[in-house]
Amino acid sequence: MKVLLITHGSRGDVQPFAALAKGLAEAGHTATLAAPAASAWLGKPFCDRVLALHDGPNVLADDTEVVKGLESVFRGVSGKRRLLTTIPKTRRLVGAVQDDLASMAHEMARNGGRDFDVVVHHVAGAGHDVAEFLGVPSVLMCPQPYWVPTGAFPDPSLPWPWPARFNRTSYFASRAVWWAFSGSSARWRRRSLGLGERPGGRYRQVNGQPTPVLHPFSQYLLPGPSDYPSWVHTTGFWFLPAADNWSPPAALTSFLADGPPPIYLGFASTVSSDPKRLGRIVRNSARSAGVRAVVVGGWSGLTTADVGKDILLLNDVPFDWLFRHVAAIVHHGGLGTTGAAMAAGVPQVVCPLLPDQWFSARRMQTLGIAPAPVPQRALTADALAQAIHAVLADPRTAARAAAVGELVRDENGVARAVDILETVARSGRIAMDVNWPIFDAAGTEK
Repeated sequence: MKVLLITHGSRGDVQPFAALAKGLAEAGHTATLAAPAASAWLGKPFCDRVLALHDGPNVLADDTEVVKGLESVFRGVSGKRRLLTTIPKTRRLVGAVQDDLASMAHEMARNGGRDFDVVVHHVAGAGHDVAEFLGVPSVLMCPQPYWVPTGAFPDPSLPWPWPARFNRTSYFASRAVWWAFSGSSARWRRRSLGLGERPGGRYRQVNGQPTPVLHPFSQYLLPGPSDYPSWVHTTGFWFLPAADNWSPPAALTSFLADGPPPIYLGFASTVSSDPKRLGRIVRNSARSAGVRAVVVGGWSGLTTADVGKDILLLNDVPFDWLFRHVAAIVHHGGLGTTGAAMAAGVPQVVCPLLPDQWFSARRMQTLGIAPAPVPQRALTADALAQAIHAVLADPRTAARAAAVGELVRDENGVARAVDILETVARSGRIAMDVNWPIFDAAGTEK
């Protein structure tokens, strides 16, 4: 089976695809990965070919006005002003990614790329358009639980309560947000790929059948049984383990051996307009809670000169290895880190900012493996220290975290995803419906 994987976004959006590529290779299949240039390297050990795309909206991490808008979740007058300037910036960058995808699709069509058996793509990108252009079935990878409506819970993107009887209708929220920042791809489809309007969009194949959906997260992340249709598969998390030849740096080995288990502190791809302030909060909260800490990531503003003997600053370390050696995990609630923390079976403290992070934070609290969320917007050293102390002082939290960890580790999400893709590939290639309009590069219907 030959699989084309297409994703965009931060490292947290790319790493699950690298994990899937690894699983495909282990099952005897081949994969090509198209991903943002900054993180595409993650797939190189497992793919026949890796294509670097424009980094798209990722580059806005260096735009102070955009970062300040995200920190406020675009609230207030200044937040709305920043929203109005962020939207066109984001749309232009999404367009740059789409143009790279169009160039890739045409190059593949000229050089035998139509022999892929299936295209697996991030739901927020234009992978379904590429699949249609190549005449290959597509599969959606939906990394958050707000892309497919369910009556079991409201859209996690909603920042306010919603009547349970109308849960399904609430999912307009995430699609509206996605459209606001990405815009319509209809003109690009016509101009760059020669494709007309497609009924059902990414959720329908060219032949009208539902597009299979892969949820690369645990069923235990969801609040109770869902009523998803049969073509939606919640597989379990797609974990990418540390490489076989990876070994911890000497400084980390020494730090771990030099005292009681530390906590982990990190906010992954979350950026800060004032990293020095965030660094002070991290440093002071660890010291107030009386714990040692491993801090991963350059966001903190800390340097080796000011962290002190109880805090170790690292640039990067595989979470699956590190989290087995810590007493608690303090993070932002992104699904990648949440999944790694759940699998580690370690208590958590979640400091959410965006709505999907709040969803994760509340679920961890409901599962009994984390205290009440500590909001990033109002983060203080005292509040964070109190949460850290509380979670470490409660043995019931540790016991529940260990039990949840066993359940999550048993799911084997990558293996299940590979099985589903094999079934899709066996179902055969999709024939283009000749009744749908196809356009040339000039926009003239053929």
